[in-house]
Amino acid sequence: MLNRITGWRWIALCAALLAAPAMAEDEAAAAERLNELLSAANTLTGNFSQMTLSSNGSNLQETSGQVTLQRPGKFRWHTDPPLEQVLISDGEQVWLYDPDLMQVTIQKLDQRLTHTPALLLSGDVSTLTDNFSIRWTQGGTVDDFVLTPKANDTMFETLRLSFRDRLINDMQLNDPIGQRTNILFQNVVLNEPVAADTFQFEVPDGVDVISE
Repeated sequence: MLNRITGWRWIALCAALLAAPAMAEDEAAAAERLNELLSAANTLTGNFSQMTLSSNGSNLQETSGQVTLQRPGKFRWHTDPPLEQVLISDGEQVWLYDPDLMQVTIQKLDQRLTHTPALLLSGDVSTLTDNFSIRWTQGGTVDDFVLTPKANDTMFETLRLSFRDRLINDMQLNDPIGQRTNILFQNVVLNEPVAADTFQFEVPDGVDVISE
């Protein structure tokens, strides 16, 4: 019996060793394809609608707004009223403005792709495999990617990116407490000129400023 069990273990080990190069090649191909699709957008503008669901599937929040991205590291994410917020990065720092609270929070941009989903769309994607394990499926004109962060201190446990006809179509983030956020992009336009002041923020009079 001992020899038989040992034999099966050797078979399993050999199978794993034979499969490892194929898995590495698959992940390399996935990273290369995702890099290609993301890097095609030096700038991106569009609309978005966002829905956040609880761990049991209940609808927690629905919002919509406009997004503008410019590589590397610049983004403007404007959520419409009644839950209005403006999130802006100039590539070095981030402003989060909440008009209802009359408050703006300013902090240094965390360059880790795993900490800011907007940065994944606008940042340096040459190190994707350093940050994520990546799975890729393709059907017709649709490319689907599932990214799993390799670090533990991340905003999400998995992130799904879907492209249709080479344009970003939707994102789905699953966070550590079981909540799921679905973001659908619409009217996406690539590589149109974007005004430089799009990624600047002037603090309105009377607004509280919190610097981190």
